[in-house]
Amino acid sequence: MERLDVNLRNERVRAQRVRVLGVGFGLLFALVVVVFGVWRGGEWVLDRLVFASDQFAIQHIETITDGVLAPQHIEKWAAVRKGQNLLGLNLWEVKRNLELVPIIRTASVERTLPHTLRIRVTEREPIAQIVSLAVDPKQGLQNRVYHVDPTGHVMNPLDRRLAADPASLPDDSLPLLTGVNAADFSLERGISTPQFKAAIQLIDQFEGSPMSGVVDLRRIDVSAPDVLTVVTGAGAEVTLALHDLEKQLRRWRQIHEAGVKLGKQVATADLSVVHNIPVRWLEPGQAPPQNPPPVKSTRPRRRHV
Repeated sequence: MERLDVNLRNERVRAQRVRVLGVGFGLLFALVVVVFGVWRGGEWVLDRLVFASDQFAIQHIETITDGVLAPQHIEKWAAVRKGQNLLGLNLWEVKRNLELVPIIRTASVERTLPHTLRIRVTEREPIAQIVSLAVDPKQGLQNRVYHVDPTGHVMNPLDRRLAADPASLPDDSLPLLTGVNAADFSLERGISTPQFKAAIQLIDQFEGSPMSGVVDLRRIDVSAPDVLTVVTGAGAEVTLALHDLEKQLRRWRQIHEAGVKLGKQVATADLSVVHNIPVRWLEPGQAPPQNPPPVKSTRPRRRHV
């Protein structure tokens, strides 16, 4: 009899446990259904009242650039248009779209509620050019011009149709880098050779140096391993070491001023030599006029954004 009572008690306990588990699973299922319903309902409310609402439609796109690009082309690359929902816009995706354009170095995108999207762009500024052989499918091997920015980034020249003012684009007076090995560079990548980096640094520093406005840089040969060879607009040939460019530019100015006092102009100078710099002056019949017109900068002025 006792065994029968024990079995009955065990069955009642098991049955009670099953009921408790059943109730628990039922409550858990109900909770999942409620959470899912709230989530989906919240999405629907957000979509109807926020992301699909005309109250936050883009009415103004403010496009600001420090360079020459026309605003309509920036907006096209950003893949945005008026009427899109401002809150539903993926700003990171817009930024990525812009920074995939070779001429654009950085981009920032921000919302100004309720109707304004603001885009700021920093363009790559060409400061030098390279001429290299490239294969044209129709014409075979052709000389092709590439531009280089202060970071050493190599890119195609900007299509004039993309500029707000085509007259503001740099012309062929940009310093020409010669002696560049075609195997050392490809489009949209920098060139890492020490000579090339030094040449870019020289061009970038030149405008703020004592020689700015005195001479212009026409060609820079980077083929030698330890020096740069610069040819100016007046035909002078000046050799510089790859390091301490600022100091060498100051010494160049001192040599120029000494030549002015003597009524002479530099034909060649080797600034890579630390002491007793070799200088050869132009012969009297070879020298250009003593008061040439001021040298203009080949770099367009950038707007601050």
